[in-house]
Order: sequence, then C-alpha cells, then structure tokens
Amino acid sequence: MASVGSRGDSYDNAMAEALNSVYKAELIDRREWSGLIEVMAETSKWVSWYNQDRLHSAIAYRPPVEVHSEWINQSDTESVAA
Repeated sequence: MASVGSRGDSYDNAMAEALNSVYKAELIDRREWSGLIEVMAETSKWVSWYNQDRLHSAIAYRPPVEVHSEWINQSDTESVAA
C-alpha cells in the first residue's frame, strides 16, 4: 500500500513501510498479545535480532552488525593510511 510522504511522493516512506511490513508479518501478526508491555518487550528483542543476528541474503547471508563492523574498520584503516 502506497503512502503519501511529506513531499507528496509515494516513495518518501517506502523503506520505513517495508520494514513495518516485515515487523508485522514476522512478529505482530503471528500471535495473540496480552498487552502493550508484552508487545514492547518482544519488539525490543525483534529489533535486536533484526539489526544484529539475522542473516541477510544481500550481504552473503551474514548478519548486518558483522558487515557494518567490517565497513567501520575498513573506513578507519583507509583514513589512517591517507
């Protein structure tokens, strides 16, 4: 479903909406919730998993945090060499 962003462009929020769709499909819609506190606790766990542990096909099935750390270390090495 398209949205209308601040500039009236339906693609303004596309990335955020794609992530929200994944979040709802993988976590929210899969079970019954007892209340907001439970949703908040499980959301925190899901976000941690999503950002640190999940294997992502676009980065050779490696976790995002690993790829990010390598990028930071590479950037640091290149700035020292320059």
